[in-house]
Amino acid sequence: MNVAGLADLLASACLLAGALLSVAAGIGVLRLPNALDRMHTVTKPQVLGVLLILLGLALRLRSPTHLGMILLVGLFQVATAPVTAQMIGRAVYRSGRFDRDLLDVDELADE
Repeated sequence: MNVAGLADLLASACLLAGALLSVAAGIGVLRLPNALDRMHTVTKPQVLGVLLILLGLALRLRSPTHLGMILLVGLFQVATAPVTAQMIGRAVYRSGRFDRDLLDVDELADE
């Protein structure tokens, strides 16, 4: 097996793992009971899934033009996912649409 064949094999493994993580994130969004739990599934496995898919694409395409675009998409995904989770959490907290008993510590509660 040559280097290109090995890169294609790794690319297919990354694409498959990324797709499975993205599906798991989607199932978690549908199955978890409240918005704070869903917020976790939106960010963690989904971001790792997208990064694995992008790594698989980079291993498969191997063009400098494509690699630059893939890098930009990956950086944008990593930069925006935590901000999105923070905004979702803040909106849920301010609207009061969560069970306060689920929180270990409520640092934003009025004393």
